[in-house]
Amino acid sequence: MGLKALRSTLILALILGTSALALLLVSSWRSEPAKPPAVALGTPQDAALGEFTPLDPPGPAPPLAFSERGGTSRQLADFRGQWLLVNLWATWCAPCVREMPSLDRLQAQLGGRLHVLAISEDRKGAEVVDPFLTNLELKALTIYLDPAAHAPQAFKIRGLPTSFLIDPDGALRGRLEGAAEWDSPKMLALIERYLAGNSGTSAATH
Repeated sequence: MGLKALRSTLILALILGTSALALLLVSSWRSEPAKPPAVALGTPQDAALGEFTPLDPPGPAPPLAFSERGGTSRQLADFRGQWLLVNLWATWCAPCVREMPSLDRLQAQLGGRLHVLAISEDRKGAEVVDPFLTNLELKALTIYLDPAAHAPQAFKIRGLPTSFLIDPDGALRGRLEGAAEWDSPKMLALIERYLAGNSGTSAATH
């Protein structure tokens, strides 16, 4: 076989080998089942922002550690026996900042019947949260810190802000992704139904 014929044979073999490999890769990719995206805790994937989604049946809230602004360690279990609204937020999150005054008014209005846990997810903790709060002039809301971001992992959230309603037994009753006007008549009526023990309601928007 001449040099020219040998070179042609080698080129043809290379082309055939490359084509076979490509077909194998395509076949493998097509046969591999698609991995479903992670679903946030207690929330349908198509839940709209600002829409309260009840969890039926209720499920246990995950264990969670965080701290007070003064440094005292706290856990979610410390608040058993109370209705809780856990709000995960950050100073750099515009929707979080927008809803903060309404959370403050909600806490002031419902007093001892509901405790709002506004937990900051800022990595620098009090260093950035304290100066930020001086401009908000919050009167009733207590701010907690989670610089290690335990809460987003525990609750499997998809973004900030995200809020969770938890009953006195520590059961997760519903959640809301995005900002809400928490002291609006519609939202107050929804929360009041839970506090009164009559939560048989469909999802409600803010």
